[in-house]
Amino acid sequence: MSNSTYILDDTLLASAGARFLNYIIDLAVFVIILIVIGVLLGILIALFGLNGLGVWVDNLGDLGWNVIVITVSMMYYTLTEGLFGRSIGKFITGTIVVDENGEKPTLGVAFKRSLCRLIPFDAFTFLGGSRGWHDSISNTYVVSKKGLEENMKTFHEFNLIGNTETI
Repeated sequence: MSNSTYILDDTLLASAGARFLNYIIDLAVFVIILIVIGVLLGILIALFGLNGLGVWVDNLGDLGWNVIVITVSMMYYTLTEGLFGRSIGKFITGTIVVDENGEKPTLGVAFKRSLCRLIPFDAFTFLGGSRGWHDSISNTYVVSKKGLEENMKTFHEFNLIGNTETI
């Protein structure tokens, strides 16, 4: 058996259009999540008379809401990409987040990716075909899932050539 390690081929990288569509879809999902949280808070306050919670929500201010938005964003991307290797936008566009060996990122790497998304102007680092800061800093790649699976299958089949089968 060969000890060769698969190394990602840059031709599998998702297009700028797919990346932009991932962003738009994930942004829509993120807004829906925030609305659901708001509705649930309203229901809790109304049903259980949690007036203190209502006052707290009313007095959050800009800083408080920014902390909530950042926390929800971090949780969304860390959990979806750490557990599945894909956010909802990536599921829809058929792309996936992987490391250079084509493996799904760990929760730690997904958290690092999510943190890097908070860097000001990160979204603009994709202009000109770049991988973007949250990709390069976390050593991850967004690729076509179907293309990756085909490429890895071919790689592993090629490595089996010349090996004798043991029973």
